This record gives sequence, structure tokens and C-alpha cells, in this order.
Amino acid sequence: MKRLWLTALLALVSIFIIAGCSNTTTNETSDGKKIIKVALSDEVNPPFLHADDQNNPIGYDMDYLKEIEKKLPDYHFEYVWGEEETNLVGVDTGKFDLAINWFFKNPEREEKFLYPEKEYGYSLTALITKSDRNDIQSLDDMVDKKLAPMSPSGGLRAILNAYNEQHPDNPVAIESIDHPSNADNLKRVAEGKADAVFLNKTTFDAVQEQLNLDLKVGGVVSKEPIFVVFKKEHTELAQQFDQATTELIEDGTLSRLSEKWFGTDIFQDLDYINEKGFEHQQ
Repeated sequence: MKRLWLTALLALVSIFIIAGCSNTTTNETSDGKKIIKVALSDEVNPPFLHADDQNNPIGYDMDYLKEIEKKLPDYHFEYVWGEEETNLVGVDTGKFDLAINWFFKNPEREEKFLYPEKEYGYSLTALITKSDRNDIQSLDDMVDKKLAPMSPSGGLRAILNAYNEQHPDNPVAIESIDHPSNADNLKRVAEGKADAVFLNKTTFDAVQEQLNLDLKVGGVVSKEPIFVVFKKEHTELAQQFDQATTELIEDGTLSRLSEKWFGTDIFQDLDYINEKGFEHQQ
């Protein structure tokens, strides 16, 4: 009986040892690099992130991460597709080390996640108008004009709220609606029921590709910095990202990637961007 108990105990110890070794090996590559698990949103947003014909992730975000990986030789990045909110939960619980999907900073997320100091790019917000209109290029032009309805919360609404606080004598009229449809709003403008839609330029590109409406970008209104988000405890990794990102900006790498994917340098000012244009690459 003692021999049987000893055999069982040894077997149990062996299982724990094997499990421990297994956990160690899954955290490192065969050549000793630490594996960093990166969550990618399957709510794709070209040209920042989308998939090729083999469902491989491509876009500005991926090229950026490849450049970061070159500068951090002790790490190997592994990518996992997932729904955005699920990805963020995974970062919070430690399933993933970081997530990328052109995240803005906001107080709620800053409480739960670690943001690096340096943005890796910008999301451009724009006024979308009918193709034959040239009278709407900035928010100043929206006084006494009709804007398509928008959500009462979120990043786009915050931009308009800030504008109205700075221009109390000539505010932009905002109609609120829960869960507005971008497609419906664009159709409103195409049909003359609204003068403009305030929207992220890349969102407009994605919808317009499907609808092919008689619309254009009247003008890019703002540049909103976007960030990678990390698990709170990953301060060292975030600092390393910051240093590498700063180097990629200073040596012109990110400007070149921007030209490749957006057709313009999003690190330049708005006057340059509006003059140069903004046509993303598929």
C-alpha cells in the first residue's frame, strides 16, 4: 500500500513539474525571447488594421509593431484576433500584454490600463459633405448649418463639446441620438437632409467603399492621438515602447509608414494634411 501511495505521489509531482516547464516554455521562444501577446481588434479599420486574403493582419498598426519589434530584440510578438471589449478585458486580466486598435485616451480607460507617454499616430476627424459643396471645410463653417445626429457621448462628441465651449457665441448645433448609424447619416447628407457628418476619416472610407455615395471630405478638423494600451503592471514594457516610438518618429520611419498607408504624413499639421489630401491604401 505504501508503495502504491509513493508511486501516486511521484506521478503527481511529475505532473506539476511538467506543467511548470510547459508554462515556462510558452512564455519564451526557443532562442530565449520573451513572448508578448498582442490583442488585435477584429473590428477592422483600414488603413490602421485589416486582414489580407489569408486573414493575416496588415496595415499601419502592423508595420508600426514590426518596427517596434526590431528595436526590442529581447521580445517576440504574437498576435491574436478578438472583439475589442473582450481584448481589453484580456489585457486587464493578463491574458494579453497589450492591445492595439487606435485607442484614444479617456479617464475611464486610464484607470484600468497603462498608456505609454507617446502616441504612435493620429486618427483624423473630418466633416463629410456632398461632392459639389465647397462651403464647409471647418467647424467654423457649421454655424447655422445642420449636422447629422450623433451619439451623446464618445470621442467625436467630446471634440464638438470642446469646440462649443471655446465658441459660446457661435456654437455648432448638435442633435443627439443613441447608436447612430454611420451609413444612415451619410445617406442623409447625400440626400440633402443634413449639411455634413462629423466622422473619423477612416470610418467614412470604409462605409463609402460599400455605399459609393456622392460625398467627399470637406475638411479634416482635428488630429486625435492614438495609443497602444498595456496591462497596468507593464511599466517597463511601456517605457521601452515609448523610447522606440520616439526614435521611429525622429528618424522619419513613422512618417514614411504614414505616407505608405494614408497617402499623407499624419505627423504634419492640419494645413499640410488638408492641402495634401488623405487617401488610404487598401
